[in-house]
Amino acid sequence: MTRRARRAQRSIILFFFLLLSWRAGAFHLFSGQEELLRIEASVHPRRLARGEEGRVILKLSLPEGVVISPHPDFVIEFKPLAEVIFPKPFFAASDLAIGVEEKDGEECLDLGNPVKIPFTVSPEARKGSYILEGRIKYYARSKSEGWLVKNTAKFFVAFSTRAAGPTKKSPAFS
Repeated sequence: MTRRARRAQRSIILFFFLLLSWRAGAFHLFSGQEELLRIEASVHPRRLARGEEGRVILKLSLPEGVVISPHPDFVIEFKPLAEVIFPKPFFAASDLAIGVEEKDGEECLDLGNPVKIPFTVSPEARKGSYILEGRIKYYARSKSEGWLVKNTAKFFVAFSTRAAGPTKKSPAFS
């Protein structure tokens, strides 16, 4: 058998395997049409000075019947940005004190409270507006539909820096 014939045979076998897998329901398609994990991101305070501490606040929500598995991993990562210093390069659920609860006899993450991630503005940060980009890697599960999927959700949040340090109010003169 020639090289071209073997390649064609492998392509046909792969095509039929994918077709049969799709027909059997082995693929659960999650395209950009519906995000499993919805993220509402904000920074508090929105305007920060050099050296000032802030927090990224993430409010997470899921469709009904879908939960986030605590195992193997739930990880939040941020794209490097010279103006922002995080205490760690990534954060796991245990680092952020995200609780674990039981639903339908299975463990899942308790996403009822906002996730708060501390950071510091670099002392060399220039005055201006910035966009902080992050992503959450997670395993979502639906017991009723019988699937488990590894997925990644991206989020963006804007904040600005001011040139001077935080201002302190002077005491009132009597």
